[in-house]
Amino acid sequence: MFADRAEIYIRSGKGGDGSVSFRRELFVAAGGPNGGDGGKGGDIIFEVDEGLNTLADYRFIRKYCAEDGENGGTNRCTGRNGADKILKVPEGTVIKEKETGKVITDMSHDNRREVILKGGRGGKGNQHYATATMQVPKYAQPGQDAQELNVILELKVIADVGLIGFPNVGKSTFLSRVTNARPKIANYHFTTLNPNLGVVDMENGNGFVIADIPGLIEGASEGIGLGHEFLRHVERTRVLIHVVDVASTEGRDPVEDIKTINAELAAYDTNLAKKPQIIAANKTDVMLPEEAEEAVSRLRDAFAGENIPVYSISAVSGKGVKELLYAVAELLKETKEEPIVFEREFSLDTLTLPNEPYTVEYDEKENMYVVEGPRIEKMLGYTNIDSEKGFEFFQNFLKNNGILDELEAMGIKDGDTVRMYGLQFDYYK
Repeated sequence: MFADRAEIYIRSGKGGDGSVSFRRELFVAAGGPNGGDGGKGGDIIFEVDEGLNTLADYRFIRKYCAEDGENGGTNRCTGRNGADKILKVPEGTVIKEKETGKVITDMSHDNRREVILKGGRGGKGNQHYATATMQVPKYAQPGQDAQELNVILELKVIADVGLIGFPNVGKSTFLSRVTNARPKIANYHFTTLNPNLGVVDMENGNGFVIADIPGLIEGASEGIGLGHEFLRHVERTRVLIHVVDVASTEGRDPVEDIKTINAELAAYDTNLAKKPQIIAANKTDVMLPEEAEEAVSRLRDAFAGENIPVYSISAVSGKGVKELLYAVAELLKETKEEPIVFEREFSLDTLTLPNEPYTVEYDEKENMYVVEGPRIEKMLGYTNIDSEKGFEFFQNFLKNNGILDELEAMGIKDGDTVRMYGLQFDYYK
């Protein structure tokens, strides 16, 4: 079956960790820190491929991960950046966040390539943390974490004109006559299981793209049958040709058919029902001339108040088709051409938790625990420990950053001393 929807998991690459190392060479008694930086993680990139018209590839492989950045090395060597993961999709693919259903991006029109998940930034090596007071930093910055998402890919075809109507009313036959498309045609329901596209070439050069939207049924807006699979393709069209079996070869009333389909369009999206329509009264070739004229007149009377023109045609013989196409071309000229692009509704939070490094060590000579690093230094720089609120923030910082857990894992006991730069305090649980 035509694949116009898929659910996949995507993850960017994690940034490589910075390295902790020191220069160690003959005749260099106390070489400084020379830990290299970690490499950047790879991005997840979506790119439009003109040669694709389906999402079939994503129905079988559902997990896509970019490469992690390489950790930093010694001698100031920077780790290799992770390779990007490029996912090719057909034009018209809308990418949504799975949990909320909100649009992340619409890969159509000018949007041909977009970075959806950015790879993590590489961590800084300990060479960056040497200061006059801390000449031997034993810590480096960890690489930034990867980003991950479960997303839904939905293909919404891009066409000027959409053919709508109940199954087996002659849409595929009409498309094959007016374009170079060769859809599968047979006399049973749901022959068409995917939108067929074709180009109509007009004499004056005002050609247009037409899409055969698979047959709709009552309840399609509620997902009955293959309703949602079909209705999403109507959204990008500018004009609709409503094909109807005016001969009632299957016993249905053509007027009720049109009202039913229009009700389904409105139930799915009110904007769909507002699109300009032309009714193609098909299968007049199987009726007597006077019967065909009477049936078409009934359609014109029924929809005269809605300003929907009716054209009598035979998709098989071609009768009336040229007049219909000219009317469609004129309607397209009158219809304002605005690219239908689905606006972004979802974005990843670009704020990341601070990942500056720190170390927790036990100094046997001083008989105390030592906590150091840029994260600690920055916290102490903007926290007034002497105030009640400042001390409460200090306690929460130690707890939330896992520092208390590390001290306890090292065996700290009540009354032991902890030093953080110029601050010393006794530990009590």
